[in-house]
Amino acid sequence: MPRLFCLDTVLVDVVLKVAALPTRAGDTLAREQLITTGGGFNAMSAAARHGLGVVYAGRLGVGPFASMAEASLKSEHIAAPIERNSSLDTGICVVLVEPDAERSFVSSRGAEDTLRATDLVALDVRDGDYVLVSGYNVMYLGVAEVVLAWLAQLPDEVVVAFDPATRMVDIPAENLEAVLARTDWLICNATEGATLSRNPDVLESASLLATMSDRLNVLIRNGANGCVVATNHRVASIVDGFTTEVVDLNGAGDVHNGVFLTELAGGQTPYDAARWANAAAAIAISRFGPASGPTREEVAAFIANV
Repeated sequence: MPRLFCLDTVLVDVVLKVAALPTRAGDTLAREQLITTGGGFNAMSAAARHGLGVVYAGRLGVGPFASMAEASLKSEHIAAPIERNSSLDTGICVVLVEPDAERSFVSSRGAEDTLRATDLVALDVRDGDYVLVSGYNVMYLGVAEVVLAWLAQLPDEVVVAFDPATRMVDIPAENLEAVLARTDWLICNATEGATLSRNPDVLESASLLATMSDRLNVLIRNGANGCVVATNHRVASIVDGFTTEVVDLNGAGDVHNGVFLTELAGGQTPYDAARWANAAAAIAISRFGPASGPTREEVAAFIANV
């Protein structure tokens, strides 16, 4: 069975539900709070709960946040082979969730930013394995060069998936070009797809992006409408979503990513894998907090009752 190596960095999320975002220099009272492991853990836990072997290809630190992250990884049987930073704690992300489930973020970087080239070279990535890269991995000076150099030397038989993430416009153009050149699956939301393709139509956007190279396949998440899938040089197809109660959108895209890649690794077609991921994401957004990905059994029961 292939494994998933996730470079998307693990952070600790401080999640606060608010009636509205405070004005500048203002104050507001949270109605509900949650402190939990987030960031790359969202996709990794979703994949692990579906039975895929998962490896965190990032660096943890020392301190209370790192200890929380380590415990979360262990609870999901996610390996973390890279040596921990002995002087920095793991970073945090403050998440403000509004009544319509929209999220706003403020992040603080930590030990995850000290990843070295030797850390990645030492990983036992084999033919058939999957590697998940985030836009944050190729955005910041220092870490971006390390990640891009490592991706470039991976064997062709290693499947690279790239999610550009919310701050895609902040990725240096040369870094974006380099990571897309090695990407087998571009997985993004409709806004990111429109920005990359310069086309607001989600179907046309996916079809255009799937012609960017002879290896690129595309999945664009499209909210309540599900997603669209375009395999290399083919016209995109719609994969319908599922009706659900929306409680919190935080981590929904990550759950979709983790489940989609797990189903691909298990031999499913991209369209069947996308439908299963749509169902998993529908369950995830009906729950408060990140890392809310369901188990395989929960997804099977959900689809059976549709």
